[in-house]
Amino acid sequence: MIMEPKEKKVYTIDDIARELGVSKTTVSRAISGKGRIGQTTREKVLSFIEEHDYRPNVMAKGLAQRKTFNLALLLPKDYAITEFPFFKDCMQGICEMASSHDYDVIISMIDGDDLSQLQRLEANRKVDGMILSRAVEHSKAQDYLKSCKEPFVVIGPEEDTQIVYVDNKNLEASEELASIMLMKGVQKLALLGGNESFSVTKSRYQGYVQAHEKMGRQVHTELIFMDCENQLKVSGAVRQILEAGADGILCMDDAICTMCIESLRELKVQISSGIRVASLYDSKSLEYNNPPITSVKFDTVRLGKMAAGKLLKMLGEELQEDMQPLNYQVVLRESTQ
Repeated sequence: MIMEPKEKKVYTIDDIARELGVSKTTVSRAISGKGRIGQTTREKVLSFIEEHDYRPNVMAKGLAQRKTFNLALLLPKDYAITEFPFFKDCMQGICEMASSHDYDVIISMIDGDDLSQLQRLEANRKVDGMILSRAVEHSKAQDYLKSCKEPFVVIGPEEDTQIVYVDNKNLEASEELASIMLMKGVQKLALLGGNESFSVTKSRYQGYVQAHEKMGRQVHTELIFMDCENQLKVSGAVRQILEAGADGILCMDDAICTMCIESLRELKVQISSGIRVASLYDSKSLEYNNPPITSVKFDTVRLGKMAAGKLLKMLGEELQEDMQPLNYQVVLRESTQ
């Protein structure tokens, strides 16, 4: 005869209080770790919880604390497919940090200056706070969130001291890599940059300029090309760079660098022996390129964790995780030998 397994009892705070002969307030204090309660009683409650695999009801907990236990991650609707690895890694870090504190993450797409989705999230109180995944100059989304006092964190550089943000050390990394190329003998270092409205583009440009200034070298403005968003623009820029006699190219990210490599191949220019090339953002394609491309490695998963961690702290959560500053690594490869 096959015995049907007994259905596992799901305990509530009322059940725990009744079983242990204590008040519901005592059980709540033991679970939250807040409020005055004897150590013996706390241990007794926690032991019972562990034995019976009690899980707090998130909806009830949310009502009690006036929280939804949801965070919103706002992604730009116009992101390029080449940006997906960055957003994916950021998302992983955000979700890991949120989950470890019993929060869920809602993904929402923001379409330029259209704030309707953002306004709906805020008006309906669907989330406790938001993370903007891209820092943009003159951002209407940031202005709106500030005006309605919604807790939010921006990923990327931010000059407004009233806004909480996290960012990789893009300026420092750009300055260091540009300095290395100049010290290696590059006389005319070109720059292929991204969208000028993105704050990260501004940071990487400043690093490039500072490297020249600190080394007493001339910035060749005719070798600086911004908004290199497609192969046609990059190919045109590369042709002008070569005609101007440049012997080095610094690309602001891996996507631009990949297009730069393709342009040089079409023109039959050898990387390293013909012109030195480096990228301010690393990827597997650059690592496995022939020759491998000198790049900057950032820990993007940890960047996401830091963003979520800062937001959780704003929401009153106590973090046990390491929140040390982010860093980077310049990986020297054959492309700059």
